[in-house]
Amino acid sequence: MLEKAKEWIHKALHHLEIEFSKLQVWRANPAMVEDIMVEQYWLMWPIKNCAWLTLLDSQTISISPWDKSMIHKIAKAITEENIWLNPQSMADSILIKVPALTEERRKDATKIAKNMAEEAKVWVRNARWDSHKLIQKAKEDKEISEDETTNLDKDLQKLVDDANKHIDEMLKKKEADIMKI
Repeated sequence: MLEKAKEWIHKALHHLEIEFSKLQVWRANPAMVEDIMVEQYWLMWPIKNCAWLTLLDSQTISISPWDKSMIHKIAKAITEENIWLNPQSMADSILIKVPALTEERRKDATKIAKNMAEEAKVWVRNARWDSHKLIQKAKEDKEISEDETTNLDKDLQKLVDDANKHIDEMLKKKEADIMKI
């Protein structure tokens, strides 16, 4: 019963790591834009599925769509995503210069990081709730005893506490990274 909770918690922590890696707004990283959705052939696709993303230098991302008619749609999608990036459309590609962070943008980025961490904690709470329901159902169905139920609940709470502690540590590290000049 705890294996499912461990799996859900692991997914929440992994997702938070991925989201934090995208929050590198002071140096170029293709992860910043690769999952932005853009319409192509009446379907929505992430940019990484319809263009090459490369780094020209530490501050510049180049996006080369496979279908050149997509250049303006990709640039518009990036602009509408509201992630402080200003795409420049060229003849056959898009260039994005990643601006240096101002103090205001650093504070905004830390707020975004806090929201991401809180979202991960919500996922962990949902994993606890779902696992707790499974434990209670097993108890009602007489599959496990009262003592086993108590022990499983304690183990589940320890998993949740450890995950929340890990999330807080990740957030603290990310905030320090963002605020570092």
